Parts: sequence; C-alpha cells; structure tokens
Amino acid sequence: MNFEFKIILNQNLDQVIPLVYALNEGKVSKELLLSRFNEMKLQNYECAGVFIDNELIAVTGLWFCTRHYSGKSVELDHVYIMPEFRNKGLGKEFMSWIQNYVQEKGYNAMELNTYVQNNPSHKFYYNEGYNILGYHFLKKL
Repeated sequence: MNFEFKIILNQNLDQVIPLVYALNEGKVSKELLLSRFNEMKLQNYECAGVFIDNELIAVTGLWFCTRHYSGKSVELDHVYIMPEFRNKGLGKEFMSWIQNYVQEKGYNAMELNTYVQNNPSHKFYYNEGYNILGYHFLKKL
C-alpha cells in the first residue's frame, strides 16, 4: 500500500476525532474531544497522520517540550492505527517517519505512555527501542 505520512494542519484537526474516539472506546464524547483539540491547537501540540488516498487511517499527537532528564523531547499521545491496517508494518514505518520528523526539528528524545493492559503495544515499543522508566499516575480534580 502507498501510505502518506504528514502533519495535520490545525484547521483540519477535527478529522482525527473519529480515530481518537475509537481509541478511547467512546468513553469521551466526540463533542468533548473536539473542544479539547481546539484547546490543544493553542499549545505545543502537533498531530501526525497516515493517509491512504486522502483517508486518515492512523494518528498520533506530538507534544513538544524540554525535560530535565531527557532534553528536547516529544511525547507521543493517542497513537492509533485502524484495526484493519495493524500488523502490516505500518506502525514501524510511522514511528520511523515521526523519529525523522522530530530529529529534523532538533529534538533528541521520544516518549509515550501506553495502557498497562495493552500488552501488544508494550512488545512493539520494546522492539522500537523504548525503555520503561516508571509509572504514569493520574488524579482527576
């Protein structure tokens, strides 16, 4: 298949809502996702997508920052590939494209969170050279 990897412009971020909605298994409404993405546009956030014939089939957010322990870093967020395109090497290609993109921007580290029960993703990220540094905690206020 002929995949096109690119950054999704802020004015087109609404097209990622169906994929992020599927990732969250409908636990966050599409309306709330749209509201949050409209806020994210104003922060150090970009969104990368994979397209086939202008159809978005994979997505990840990119949060850019400088961290005391890793320097200039990008945190991948809401990594999602539509189920019918999984296990075909697309994830590996997407991660490679993202790595090249962020390195060209001058960033020297990539990090992400993955759900504890998502064992296939753990194996994938290990194989991509990621190491587990700790646990991610969340407290809703």
